[in-house]
Amino acid sequence: MPATSLGPEFVGRAGAVLERLNRLYPALIDLSLGRLQALLARLGHPERHLPPVIHVAGTNGKGSTCATLRAIGEQAGWPVHVMTSPHLVDVTERFRVAGHIVSTDALVAVLEEIERVNDGAPITVFEVLTAAGFLLFARHPARLAIIEVGLGGRFDATNVLEKPAACAITSISMDHEAFLGDSLAAIAAEKAGIMKPGVPVVTGRQAEAAMAVLRAQAAQCGAPLRVRGEDWDIAATPGGLRYTDARGALDLPLPGLPGAHQIDNAGLAVAALRASGLEVPDSAWAGIAHTVWPARMQRLGGALAGLLPPGWELWLDGGHNPGAGQALADVLAGWSDRPVHLVVGMKQTKDAAGFLSPMLPHAASVQAVAEAGQHLALPVEAIIAASSGRATPGPTLRAALGRLTGEPARVVICGSLYLAGVALEQDGWRAG
Repeated sequence: MPATSLGPEFVGRAGAVLERLNRLYPALIDLSLGRLQALLARLGHPERHLPPVIHVAGTNGKGSTCATLRAIGEQAGWPVHVMTSPHLVDVTERFRVAGHIVSTDALVAVLEEIERVNDGAPITVFEVLTAAGFLLFARHPARLAIIEVGLGGRFDATNVLEKPAACAITSISMDHEAFLGDSLAAIAAEKAGIMKPGVPVVTGRQAEAAMAVLRAQAAQCGAPLRVRGEDWDIAATPGGLRYTDARGALDLPLPGLPGAHQIDNAGLAVAALRASGLEVPDSAWAGIAHTVWPARMQRLGGALAGLLPPGWELWLDGGHNPGAGQALADVLAGWSDRPVHLVVGMKQTKDAAGFLSPMLPHAASVQAVAEAGQHLALPVEAIIAASSGRATPGPTLRAALGRLTGEPARVVICGSLYLAGVALEQDGWRAG
């Protein structure tokens, strides 16, 4: 069911405005476009006054692909707009305006303007935030705008975009079944809803059921579909990566984000830019090596890491569905030089067993946690049950990390972007 509370993640001056707006239509998730289209019309249609847009949907890898697109664009020297969700610590993280995270003052001013123009009409918080991003981006020049879908695609608020330069669809997995459907094909149909006539769409590796839906939708709406392994490809080389498509080959550096799954995301970013018609200088592809995206296999080194014995490593990943669990398990499988300990906290609506199952064979221990500031945290006992009894109670991050001892090992905090936000705040991280 749609959430009726903003949760603890909306705080401060911007949160106060959002809380007022939330009372107008207290559902965080209600997939439709009509309310936002009416609001945008009253705002003068800022979504029609953006630089070339790359619209990114999918289940896993959306944020990483957006971050890679931004890294390439900024390596080219371009001012780049980026809108992503959710945020981890502060709502301002959702908006990079011409390369810089929006200031609280600027965001509050735009939210208050939207509140005035909306004039009490029903509107969800995500729709308000989407409108805020479009207003901010329309008022500041840039060479590229990267827009991440919030949920699904077909009825996601970001899908008011009429003519992006290109679309990208990342790996599709089971997630958000209550809103998107209980089969891979149904979920893929929602993601495919961002396709537009004549707008090129790139996609990476997909399960057969998902790919069949993407092909059918692309054919139906007249969107040129470019598929990894057919129209483009990317592979690891001894010194980095090699990307190939009909325009030729590119020798690229390894992604700045760790994990084999990031090769697909890097390839998607390159394919989307090549499909967009933007002229990307050859020197810009080096930006792939400088990609940064918090809570995606991020090494922590602050206050939380200081709770571990000397020589230990602390990592953080926000993956929270079966597909993300498998990608994380592949990373753990390559860490054979020392033991790996998992600290897991999840959201109530997630498939905890599906997420944990592929990782359990690689874990020396598993601790279940539920933090006070973790929105809709799954109870510790439910995580233990989902682990077939492997997990023990943390029950908090600090307690779980504080009891680990022994020879140097790696610890991975995982299972939820909400938990990741709490972990980053406790570790002392701030977005830059």
